[in-house]
Amino acid sequence: MEIWLIIVIVVAILAFLWLFFTFVPIPLWISAVAANVRIGILSLVGMRLRRVPPGMIVNAQIKAVKAGLSIHTNKLEAHFLAGGNVDRVINALIAAQRADISLEFERAAAIDLAGRDVLEAVQMSVNPKVIETPPISAIAKNGIELVAKAKVTVRANIDRLIGGAGEMTVIARVGEGIVTTIGSATSHEEVLENPDKISKIVLGKGLEAGTAFEILSIDIADIDVGRNIGAQLQTDQAEADKRIAQAKAEERRAMAVAIEQEMRAQVQEMRAKVVEAEAEVPKAMASALREGKLGVMDYYNMMNVVSDTQMRNSIASTDEQSSSDKMNT
Repeated sequence: MEIWLIIVIVVAILAFLWLFFTFVPIPLWISAVAANVRIGILSLVGMRLRRVPPGMIVNAQIKAVKAGLSIHTNKLEAHFLAGGNVDRVINALIAAQRADISLEFERAAAIDLAGRDVLEAVQMSVNPKVIETPPISAIAKNGIELVAKAKVTVRANIDRLIGGAGEMTVIARVGEGIVTTIGSATSHEEVLENPDKISKIVLGKGLEAGTAFEILSIDIADIDVGRNIGAQLQTDQAEADKRIAQAKAEERRAMAVAIEQEMRAQVQEMRAKVVEAEAEVPKAMASALREGKLGVMDYYNMMNVVSDTQMRNSIASTDEQSSSDKMNT
């Protein structure tokens, strides 16, 4: 019985020690004291209860103290609970101090919570970054297309990191400036002779306003001659004019055919009326003969006139045909 009691006591003691060292990180406290970081054991236990990793806070505090920074532990805990990256903020503050850049913890924490990499911003302030634009197509006044690439050297402006536009805005503004400058050139040869003119004009437009960067230089890395857009547009316009003319000619031809068909229908109608009228002539003559209004001699005289008229028409037709043949010969 005594053996089981001893075993239970030993297990209880081990469980208590395990729980104690779990909630009270004694080794971490010893490391903090050795690094001259003033933090109490109860503070470490409170971090456990607040679900804040004590190791991360203590290590960040140790780095800050060794770098000569004075940052209270509560600020580190608050930044972690707000969703920030404590280690990155401390590294940024240390880098800023070494580079003699004025950066407070509140400013660095705000930049980190805004979603920007504050350490990268500090590094970019010391070592400027080169942004290469994609191929930018622009057309000079003579209709020749030029394709240019530019390299933009920028430096991070820490004061404008919060609320400032990013790299895509800088690239878009530089592209717009290049297109405007090339478009205002009289000819593409003028641009090819002085490509640095583009850099000077674009750089003088103040493209960095409202961005998180300071533009140091804009260099034209490459410029190529593209298509003759002016000639292509003229060709397309000529083709369009040709199609319009063809459409109008087809419309006129269709109208002419319709008018011709209408005239033929009218002629056929008139011929039908003439034939109908001619068919009434014998009836009228027969009626006149029966009624005594027309004599036999009058009828013969009329037929002679008709025969004479037909003969004259035949002779006239023969003469006209002969004259036409002689002219053709």
